Amino acid sequence: MLLLSDPQVAAIPVRDCGEALVDLRESGRFLVDTRKKDPVGSWAQIRVGVRDRLLTAQDDLPDGVRLLVVEGHRPADLQQYYFDGHCADLEKSHPHWTADRLRAEASKHVSPPSVAPHPCGAAVDLTLWADGAELDLGTAMNATPEASASACFTAAASITEQAQHWRDVLAKAMAVGGMVNYPPEWWHWSYGDRYWAATTHAPAAHYAPR
Repeated sequence: MLLLSDPQVAAIPVRDCGEALVDLRESGRFLVDTRKKDPVGSWAQIRVGVRDRLLTAQDDLPDGVRLLVVEGHRPADLQQYYFDGHCADLEKSHPHWTADRLRAEASKHVSPPSVAPHPCGAAVDLTLWADGAELDLGTAMNATPEASASACFTAAASITEQAQHWRDVLAKAMAVGGMVNYPPEWWHWSYGDRYWAATTHAPAAHYAPR
């Protein structure tokens, strides 16, 4: 499993294509959750190319099922805050871990800021919605590996058949849209960032931090 902390991800060059950030609320096609709402609306923004791929994914879902977008763009300083905080929590629980081990384990839940997709407007955290409620995909969104006994991993075998079904539905739609999943987080999908480039063998990432 390729982690965001892997040096090969950081080695991918970035050639920003200049696409703008757009607000997903403006299209009227998406459900946009407010749990990550911020004063300037960053959480609802994403690059144009990512928005277009989400539209394709949305159209591939079964009737009555919709994407529920929880977070898109995340400012770099907030990404740093999240990463530092998670590293600090892990260090308290595992004081004997080396700095490299700590960074790798932290990256299973929060991207290292230097390669993070969210500050580029390249990533989106989302789930599925139907009949007026979020569907059960096995864990709460943003569950840590420690708190969920690794059930947050996309390929976890410990979830129910129904939760696995909905993860499969989500994965199929997002793949049709041309986006890639980060394996420790079933809800995290991206396009155009360094992780996407590393996993698809693209020569460069399309998006730099904004």
